[in-house]
This record gives sequence, C-alpha cells and structure tokens, in this order.
Amino acid sequence: MFTKLFPAVVLAFALVQAACSDSINPTVPTNPGNPVTETFTGTLTLNGADTRPFSVTRSGSVSASIASLAPDATVTIGLSLGTWNGAACSTVIANDSATVGTTVTGAADREGRLCVRVYDADGTLPQPTDFQLTVVHP
Repeated sequence: MFTKLFPAVVLAFALVQAACSDSINPTVPTNPGNPVTETFTGTLTLNGADTRPFSVTRSGSVSASIASLAPDATVTIGLSLGTWNGAACSTVIANDSATVGTTVTGAADREGRLCVRVYDADGTLPQPTDFQLTVVHP
C-alpha cells in the first residue's frame, strides 16, 4: 500500500513546494519611491569652497540648484556634483558660471555617497556670500 501512495505523496509535495516558491523568493518592487530633497546653507568667501556630502539609496536622477545668494544675488559662483570618497569630492559635473536658479543634473547608477560643491570659480567674489542649495536625489 505504501508503494502505491508514495508517488502521490511526492507529487503533492512537489506541487506544494512550487506553489510556495513565490513567497520564498519575493519579487523586488520596481517602484522607484519618492525623491529626497535636501537643503544646504553656508557662507562662501573669496577663493573659497564649500563641499557637502550626501547619500543616495538607489539609482536615479540627481540635481543640485542654487536657491539663493546673499547679499548680492547676481554674483557668479561655481556649482558641481561629484562622488564622495570620505575625504574629498571628485567632480563629475560642473558649472563655473552659476547664478541663482542654476541647476546641474546627473544620474546615480547605484546606491552610494555623492557631494555637492560651491566655489569661487573666478576668484572674484567681492564679499562673503551666504548660499542656499537644494539637492534632489533618489
């Protein structure tokens, strides 16, 4: 009797395993999620620079823009995006003639550390200048 039931038990076990395989190995969701917006503020001086690292949690578009410059909103500075190695920002995208409203955009191909940097590109900043940057990333 056991030998007649054995094939039926094996078949039933195989069907149960196949039916459960989706719950053992779930599909990774493809929803990219909402982007993160970060704001960075500081003061830029003559021949100075300011670098701010940030983390991305997945691939996607990354943008940095100059939201404000004060006391003179018409000054021109440098704005760049790059990769952060823990000590320095390696520039990938730069605009050396950035003003209020300027945006630089790139793409992160994976999770990791990036950085945004503002700098006195021409060495002509007439006075200390307060800045506000907006960074949007995955």
